Amino acid sequence: MPTSGYTYVCKFAALEEGVPRRIEAEGVPVSLVLTEDEVFAIHDVCSHSAVSLSEGEVDGCTVECWLHGSRFDLRTGKPLDPPATRPVPVYPVRIEDGCVYVDVAPRSDR
Repeated sequence: MPTSGYTYVCKFAALEEGVPRRIEAEGVPVSLVLTEDEVFAIHDVCSHSAVSLSEGEVDGCTVECWLHGSRFDLRTGKPLDPPATRPVPVYPVRIEDGCVYVDVAPRSDR
């Protein structure tokens, strides 16, 4: 069983390489992305225009907001291009027994 705070969100087999998948964990909208042999969890709402990042395109460890083209680093949530200037939260992910778990609890060290 995962560390306390992690919530089951889906089976690992449900993820497709390079295709964002929108889920909710504890009521928080999250975009899960399997890319480069890792699963990333990033808040599913663009900090610039409040649209879903899970509808964007993945390129390596970035996801592009489909509306205005800002790209966000899946590891840090930092915007790499304007017009976005504020990062979006990223969340720790655990894979155990073929299941994906995400911890969306707020942390001061994130």
